[in-house]
Amino acid sequence: MANEIHDFLKEVLTKLQSIDYVKPESLPNIDLYMDQVTTFMNTQLASTKRHVDDKILTKTMINNYTKNNLLPPPDKKKYSKDHVLTLLFIYYFKSILSISDIQNILTPITDRYFSNSSGLNLQDVYNEVFGLEHEEAQHILKDLAKKYKTSSKTFAGVPEDEAELLRTFSFICMLSFDVYIKKLIIEQTIDKLPVPLPPRKKGPGKKKEKATEKDG
Repeated sequence: MANEIHDFLKEVLTKLQSIDYVKPESLPNIDLYMDQVTTFMNTQLASTKRHVDDKILTKTMINNYTKNNLLPPPDKKKYSKDHVLTLLFIYYFKSILSISDIQNILTPITDRYFSNSSGLNLQDVYNEVFGLEHEEAQHILKDLAKKYKTSSKTFAGVPEDEAELLRTFSFICMLSFDVYIKKLIIEQTIDKLPVPLPPRKKGPGKKKEKATEKDG
């Protein structure tokens, strides 16, 4: 059992290291056109793909984020470092939260810190929250080891050819319950946030778009 847990944690640690967050020094120091933004994101976050042909970010996604007031519009078709940082936050949030929840989280942050030249700026926020990544990864590993050990002891009276599948199912259920509870906590925390300000004003003749995301 000890060797099995050790091998499992080693495999998980390798995966965690491969999906390390985008380091501040890797962020572009010049404004980028949309094609360059998608290339940067798809390159930097390639290790997070489940399948090789998965898309991290597309032009359609960027346009929808802007229409839905998640991403400030580009300046003369160019995107700044703060645009890239905002897109990174959106990417990490969107796998577990709705677009409207992401709006409620990000809008107060981008309204206050996007392109802020005095005091705290968006990169300071990014550096602070993702600086906790290493410590959090250690907590995750310990929790995973506990869950894996617990699930490995389930279905003790079941024939071994059946037990492996059932124990894997137990492990998945434990992880899923953990994610489910944390998602509920996140949503409740979002619901307690102050009522967001009205969305940024759009140009004349533009209608507010429905908050949906379309890949393309």
